[in-house]
Amino acid sequence: MPLYEHVMIARQDLSNTQAEGLIEHFGTVLADNGGKFVDTEYWGVKTMAYKINKNRKGHYAFLRSDAPAAAVQEMERLMRLHEDVMRVLTIKVDEHEEGPSVQMQKREERGDRRERRN
Repeated sequence: MPLYEHVMIARQDLSNTQAEGLIEHFGTVLADNGGKFVDTEYWGVKTMAYKINKNRKGHYAFLRSDAPAAAVQEMERLMRLHEDVMRVLTIKVDEHEEGPSVQMQKREERGDRRERRN
């Protein structure tokens, strides 16, 4: 089956448990349609670069899935209809990277992208 990576932004006024409940809910939608989540990461509340629906912050979640295209389309459709989900991005990948995403790694583990000027 194809491999996908999803990033979801939920409203900032949700609690952490409600945001993680959304991840579980969409995981069951995917499972009902023949797919599964390989890995999920809850990134927490982060400040966005610009306002979305009058919100400055949002709950970010990163999901890795192994599912047929029809299951992903159904999950995306339900995400876009859900009132607590503000944005969704889905990317088809050739393979999933091992370990945590770059967002979850400590700054020392990532290495400096550029030298800092003093």
